[in-house]
Amino acid sequence: MAMKPAKLGIIGCGNISSIYCQNARKLQPLDLVACADLIMERAQARADEFDIPKVCTPEEVLADPKIEIVLNLTVPKAHAEVALAAVKAGKSVYNEKPLAVNREDGKKILAAAKRKGVLVGCAPDTFLGAGIQTCRKLIDDGWIGEPIGAAAFFICPGHERWHPDPEFYYQVGGGPMLDMGPYYITALVSLMGPVRRVTGSTAKSFPQRTITSQPKYGTNIDVDVATHAVGVLDFAAGGIATIMMSFDVSGAELPRIEIYGTLGTLSVPDPNGFGGPVRVWLNEKWSEVPLTHGYTENSRGLGVADMACALRSGRPHRANGDMAYHVLDVMEAVEDASRKGTHIDIKSTCEKPAPLPLGLLPGTLDR
Repeated sequence: MAMKPAKLGIIGCGNISSIYCQNARKLQPLDLVACADLIMERAQARADEFDIPKVCTPEEVLADPKIEIVLNLTVPKAHAEVALAAVKAGKSVYNEKPLAVNREDGKKILAAAKRKGVLVGCAPDTFLGAGIQTCRKLIDDGWIGEPIGAAAFFICPGHERWHPDPEFYYQVGGGPMLDMGPYYITALVSLMGPVRRVTGSTAKSFPQRTITSQPKYGTNIDVDVATHAVGVLDFAAGGIATIMMSFDVSGAELPRIEIYGTLGTLSVPDPNGFGGPVRVWLNEKWSEVPLTHGYTENSRGLGVADMACALRSGRPHRANGDMAYHVLDVMEAVEDASRKGTHIDIKSTCEKPAPLPLGLLPGTLDR
């Protein structure tokens, strides 16, 4: 039986909003009815592009009684403010990553949602794609034995080379850990469970960056955050991961993510994408594994649709606020460990999200 669509309103019509709008038209049970931005021309452009019926201010999205879910695609430092306003208005909210720029704001969002009886979700939802869901099945089926370790690396020379408005990546709420760390740590948590302890070191290698993308070519940016971070994560179920997130490296030959087990090794595809390839090291050789699940293309919005299913059925949703807060807690702990020169015990935890069922029809999250 088809579920009644959940009416969705977007706040924030910048660079990332296009793919969400595109996929909201395909994913059940979503009905994208409104888009808003502080710059009305941006909202109008998205509405024209994707035939969205209502263009309005953020306040009007929050005041619309028909809208059940607010998709919060604002810049990171505004995530908490917009999420709290949505919750206050009695709406479930799905944030672009990270959940917030600090633990305190993250806690406020979750506490407010609990009081209001609404749901909180958060990107990334790439772990729901074919690649990482295949990896999850391989681990659950025992292909590599018990996971005992992992390595995760995101290395690049910075986003000012390509992004039209890159300043926020170097302000509070930015940096490679809060920007790219959610993809990698969420993938690890979805495959290995929650983290119990962290240590790490961080650095700000360059005090200033120069934009080489258009339209701001030649503009200098002051750097306010660490741009090279290395962490060691101890998992509650066992296993230790090394993670490096950097905007300071021009080139490297490193894996995206590898999971090391007692029987073999699993090569996990780019967690910023949804597809493969997935490879395993068994019997002294690498072999590519056929993908077991759907959603190989850019499917941002799966987490929103999964939350809409949860609203209708009452089941837990996978890209949920508890996991997003735990990931934020882990990322903050890497910086804390660097500053204090010690290990940090992680106070938060979360459930490892349920795997997606096999054989889903396109556009669906439930059988």
